Amino acid sequence: MNSRFRGSTFITLLLLAAAVFLAYSLISQSSGSEEVPFSDLVSEVQEGNVGKIVVTGDQLSIQLLDGRYLSSAKETGATVAEQLQTLGVTTEQLSVIQIEVVEAPDWSTLLSTGTMLLAVIIFFVGGYLFLRQFQGANNQALSFGKSRARLYSSDQPAVTFDDVAGVEEAKEELWEVVEFLKEPEKFIQLGARIPKGVLLVGAPGTGKTLLAKAVAGEAGVPFFSISGSEFVEMFVGVGASRVRDLFEQAKRHSPCIIFLDEIDAVGRHRGAGLGGSHDEREQTLNQILVEMDGFDTDTNVIIVAATNRPDILDPALLRPGRFDRRVILDRPDIRGREGILQVHVRGKPLADDIDLNTLAKGTPGFVGADIANLVNEAAILAARRGKRFIGMPEFQEAVERVVAGPERKSRLLSEEERRIIAYHEAGHALVGHYLPYCDPVHKVSIVARGMAAGYTISLPEEDRTVISRSKFESQLAFSLGGRAAEELTFNDVTTGAANDLEQVTEMARSMVTRYGMSDKLGPMTFGQKEELVFLGKEIGEQRDYSEAVAQQIDEEVRRIVHEAYERAISVLSAHRDQLDAVAEILIEVETLDGDEFVAVLEGHGLPAQPKSGGKLSPSTPPGKTAPQSGRTLDMPPQPAPA
Repeated sequence: MNSRFRGSTFITLLLLAAAVFLAYSLISQSSGSEEVPFSDLVSEVQEGNVGKIVVTGDQLSIQLLDGRYLSSAKETGATVAEQLQTLGVTTEQLSVIQIEVVEAPDWSTLLSTGTMLLAVIIFFVGGYLFLRQFQGANNQALSFGKSRARLYSSDQPAVTFDDVAGVEEAKEELWEVVEFLKEPEKFIQLGARIPKGVLLVGAPGTGKTLLAKAVAGEAGVPFFSISGSEFVEMFVGVGASRVRDLFEQAKRHSPCIIFLDEIDAVGRHRGAGLGGSHDEREQTLNQILVEMDGFDTDTNVIIVAATNRPDILDPALLRPGRFDRRVILDRPDIRGREGILQVHVRGKPLADDIDLNTLAKGTPGFVGADIANLVNEAAILAARRGKRFIGMPEFQEAVERVVAGPERKSRLLSEEERRIIAYHEAGHALVGHYLPYCDPVHKVSIVARGMAAGYTISLPEEDRTVISRSKFESQLAFSLGGRAAEELTFNDVTTGAANDLEQVTEMARSMVTRYGMSDKLGPMTFGQKEELVFLGKEIGEQRDYSEAVAQQIDEEVRRIVHEAYERAISVLSAHRDQLDAVAEILIEVETLDGDEFVAVLEGHGLPAQPKSGGKLSPSTPPGKTAPQSGRTLDMPPQPAPA
């Protein structure tokens, strides 16, 4: 129980006690007697049962000889003796009764006394609260420049390298850090110097934070964790003060690890801030640079930082002696994804038909966070369906939920719209099936998911690092297959292909300007990306070519897209009967997996047995959903320029 809660409880009890005390004082005079009419008092006096009568104004307090107490009231203006004699009580009967007249209390005085008592209580309580508030504000002011890093000590449950999968090369790089923290003498005797800072670079969700915790868990040392944005406040100098306090704490807990998550929040290029060279963010960065230079070889404090934007970090952070080692965490391949799946399914009841290798093949482009979400969604679906084990149908549904969102069964479409969407998705599927270099089609559906009214899923047979021009050309035709099917069937086009056209245009322009895949313009790149470092985002493209070259680029992009569209039209025209068959089946059953799609193309119709759901319908990498066109297109990650 914290001190603030204890203080508020004490104040509440104090006020309650004061209220009870006042109420008791006000009613104590009448709390122990029975109210009776004056005629009953006359009877008691005549019977000789009354021992004493206390007169307080017009109120009578009567004490009987048997110990009981009564209360009554007399008439105003007459004494109790006169009124008793008037009602037949003799002088002899009155002589044995003790009558005591007490002056009536001044209620205003009593109320003022209670008010004063309450005022005194409120004064003390208010003073107590004021002192507490002043003390809290004083402590807050004194601790404003203190570090807010969270400390994970070695006695807490630790994350180890066994909990990290899919980044074997990164684990090998960081094992040196673990060995240095465990046995620093082995390195010092040979004159070796361990890197003071390790920068983890990778896409969001690749496990940078988890890997840093694993290093601390393996080494068994304290682990300070803080985000870069927690250093910066609106007051100048607070960030630098927190940096100094953090490094002082780290030195006291040496050996230890400092983990700076999202270091790009304070580590961007200096001179690019909105406040010039003296803004709070840059002062914080300067203090970080000074503290990292101040470490000696015997401090045994290692700084691990994580970012997904290493290109905007200040060069002073990356020089030798600071963050002089980079560890790259890339998207995992099929073996890495299988290892991550094995980590996340630990302790979960799985059905006998679960094949993690098939699941890994069905999740190209997924990072560790995506796979963790996938397993969790599958477990939730199994619980919702009342199952005791997680089966392949749940994983199949979870893959599609992660990529495209949940099914929207309540979305009502007219028959005309359903027919257009069916031909659109059938066009994608047919072009992808018959063109070389296209990935095999694994699922076609006109069931709405998320923002999509339908989707076509294709799966690469293997992970790719580089993409050929032939692959790009087939992919362009595949993307335009839906638009081509609409025009060929209805002699009209719809807005369903809006996102397809956007992706196709971007892909064709990248082929010309980034990858040198234009015979007319040759193996050259055109344009330089221009970014605002402080905002960390692309704001435009700097043109380093003439207007004549720009016109040639536009002509080449138009030519590539037009040829891909004509290629899609040609494929669909040659297989028009199969296009109609697939579209009609989609209108009827709404979803076809890969085997059913091939069976329809070969004229065998749908299998006699319904789908068991045991086979995974693989999906596409996250972030490749086309909400406007209503389809999910498998787009392998494009290689960066050499």
